[in-house]
Amino acid sequence: MSNTQQKIQSFGRTLSAMVMPNIGAFIAWGLITAFFIGTGWLPNERLAGLVDPMIKYLLPLLIGYTGGKNVYGVRGGVLGAIATIGVIVGAEIPMFLGAMLMGPLGGYIIKKFDEAVEGKIPSGFEMLVNNFSAGIIGMIITILGFLFIGPVITTLTGVVNTGVNAVVTMGLLPIVSIIVEPAKVLFLNNALNHGIFGPLGAEQVATAGKSIFFLIETNPGPGLGILLAYMFFGKGNAKQSAPGAAIIHFFGGIHEVYFPYVLMNPLLLIAAIAGGASGVLVNGILGAGLSATPSPGSILALLAVAPPGEHIKVLISVAVSAAVAFFVAAIFVKTAKNDGDSLESAQEKTTQMKLESKNISPNNNTDVLKGKEVKVIVYACDAGMGSSAMGAANLQRKLKSLGYNLTVKNYAIDNIPANADVVVSHEQLTQRARAKAPSAYHISITDFLDSSVVETVKGLVDSKSAGKKTLTKDNILLNLPSEPKTQAIKRCGNVLIKNGYAKEGYDLSMLKREETVSTYLGKGLSMPHCTSEGRGLVITSGISILLYPDGVDYGSEKAYILFGVAGKGDEHLEIIAKLAEILDTRSTEQIKEIASAKDAKTILDLFSEV
Repeated sequence: MSNTQQKIQSFGRTLSAMVMPNIGAFIAWGLITAFFIGTGWLPNERLAGLVDPMIKYLLPLLIGYTGGKNVYGVRGGVLGAIATIGVIVGAEIPMFLGAMLMGPLGGYIIKKFDEAVEGKIPSGFEMLVNNFSAGIIGMIITILGFLFIGPVITTLTGVVNTGVNAVVTMGLLPIVSIIVEPAKVLFLNNALNHGIFGPLGAEQVATAGKSIFFLIETNPGPGLGILLAYMFFGKGNAKQSAPGAAIIHFFGGIHEVYFPYVLMNPLLLIAAIAGGASGVLVNGILGAGLSATPSPGSILALLAVAPPGEHIKVLISVAVSAAVAFFVAAIFVKTAKNDGDSLESAQEKTTQMKLESKNISPNNNTDVLKGKEVKVIVYACDAGMGSSAMGAANLQRKLKSLGYNLTVKNYAIDNIPANADVVVSHEQLTQRARAKAPSAYHISITDFLDSSVVETVKGLVDSKSAGKKTLTKDNILLNLPSEPKTQAIKRCGNVLIKNGYAKEGYDLSMLKREETVSTYLGKGLSMPHCTSEGRGLVITSGISILLYPDGVDYGSEKAYILFGVAGKGDEHLEIIAKLAEILDTRSTEQIKEIASAKDAKTILDLFSEV
């Protein structure tokens, strides 16, 4: 990737990072506009009074605050909002462009001030300096924005709007698809939609009640047409996976799922451009528009923010763009020379080539985890929504089906938690992800539904669990109230599952063993363990120790201590033998005394040799 492309991507991410967190506010404003203005679904003059204050004050202030916060946390966000109000009040038009400038500027200036005075403030005066520095700097920036920057931005905005209106009037808007569709496939979709078309559309809605700009990048038609071409004319994995991808793309609004299909055959960019341009052309002819940005770009979201009378127009434009993209894509898909496994091979080659160009290795060495147990797994994307949410849910579901009780969460790249153990991100975002979580193991992907991620995470979990101690304080439960035997055995297994010694279902295998042969040993002791079939659920050897001062009924006897045993291979026999050796000389009364222990350390010391 060239330096110019990287700068463009960086600029686009900066713009979208200010708007994306506030999409809910844009949609709320759009819905209020669609429902309550004079031409809305439910015209209401009083409620329509919310429209202007929201677009003039609320939305730009949110953008300014977010821009400042992205630069310098909450303190930067406050200065960003203060700086933004200057350009808002000094202008007669919605100041989205001004907010995108003043927000980061306010955060940057206060950040530099704090760095300059760091270590120089007398003890006890920190709060005074912090508050008054923010107030004084905020006042100065606000005045500058009001008197100078606001008017300049108003003039520039007027020039831009004149140019845009000229393009629309001359019917040249479809030409933007030549830029938009390839940029989307390069994962600039959020930057285009929320950094450029969103603010332009919001300004147009303020005067016209709807905007065509909300339908340019978000149109799911081109991607749907390409995926349909693979459904009918594709081969191998690409053909088999296309129907599922089409559903996720069209109804879920996750456009990223069709990008790999285009990347494996770049000629399909022609289909995407043709489909996009056709949709824009139809929207222009019909005069279609939406009242807010549909996020994500699902057909359901498009219809939800369509004003009265626009639904049929929107459906027609999406259908036309899908049909055009389908017919063009069908030509390239049918004539493509591949072996049927092109999707996976293209993903691998694309990942390898792009990672090599950035000097990023496909995977970190597993030593980066430094023996830590894998607990925090993160799926990350630019915005922390859409594609990463889908990827996280998909990974967690597959891991659970394999018996791994792990939680996978989705985050924006800039919000990856510091304690993340494993981070999954698109290969174009991996460098940024590593900068945010340098101690994590990073997995680079080109497809947010990449099935290989499951095996990679599974291998990491298994390898990191292999070095765990057989018994830790977390495996010991004290002073438990009496409960039925089945519940006590299930609790033994759940401790082992929760702490990473066994997979989901191990507790059920222990119960099945108990149904066949009682694990009660006498003298108030029981050692629940799994069936021979259940050994495959063991990740690494470990024991759980549950203490019941009043005992658990085992028929005519009571067990006061339950040892839940999970042994890798035949290690369960060795564990049971060691436990028996430690307890062999203990009487029932001594066992009861141990079961009444008040701290886990006592039990840990007693069974430290296991």
